[in-house]
Amino acid sequence: MDVRKPAVAGLFYEADPHRLAQHIAALMGAVHAADRQRPKALIVPHAGYIYSGPTAAEAYHCLLPLRDTIERVVLLGPAHRVYLQGMAVPSVDAFATPLGEVALDQPSIGRIRQLAGVCVSDEAHRAEHSLEVQLPFLQSVLGQFSLVPVVVGDCDPERVAAVVDALWGGPETLLVVSTDLSHFHSYEEARSLDSRTCDRLAAGDSALTGADACGARALNGLMRSRHGRQLAVELLDLRNSGDTAGDKTRVVGYGAFLLH
Repeated sequence: MDVRKPAVAGLFYEADPHRLAQHIAALMGAVHAADRQRPKALIVPHAGYIYSGPTAAEAYHCLLPLRDTIERVVLLGPAHRVYLQGMAVPSVDAFATPLGEVALDQPSIGRIRQLAGVCVSDEAHRAEHSLEVQLPFLQSVLGQFSLVPVVVGDCDPERVAAVVDALWGGPETLLVVSTDLSHFHSYEEARSLDSRTCDRLAAGDSALTGADACGARALNGLMRSRHGRQLAVELLDLRNSGDTAGDKTRVVGYGAFLLH
């Protein structure tokens, strides 16, 4: 079996499986549990866990009641490492993390490979962290599930929307869009910018730019999809690296959203 090995274990999160599980448990344990709507989709950040882990945990905590319901995760995130025209799926059979392997949903991948703008590129996935950092959280909160990983590059949102609609499924399917928010502004400026982005998402805006969120193309596709337009967007947490493990002169914004 061909397996994508973890690229950022030991960098963005713990490489040791025991320490990684402990860290995720601590992040999840710090969430102030509340009754939430059942999520169909989540928007989560993808920085190192010391920076964005508390925000991501707010979203993943919502999945605990669905541990035995969700069987497939469609995961979309931006391309950081290579220039990508369109979207890329991998050719491998599974993705690995220190917590084990996650099998890919090959029939679903085969189906979207036929859509405009979708190519097969292991290079686009090889070093990409935006998808990888979500997997240990998903492995911790869900039971057995398969994965459809999609790296989104320079791509028309209508094409992303077509992929989202093709993979929508029913209660067994969760969609996750991986994105950080504003980058490298002062603490107060970032708070203002990110607050406006949250308001735009809540209003169903599908015209975000890379200045608003590095995963803007994936977000726009979700918000423009036929199914996505029917979802309400609920903000769960908003902070930035100045609130967690960074200084406040040049921060990155993180938001967690539940879509139902």
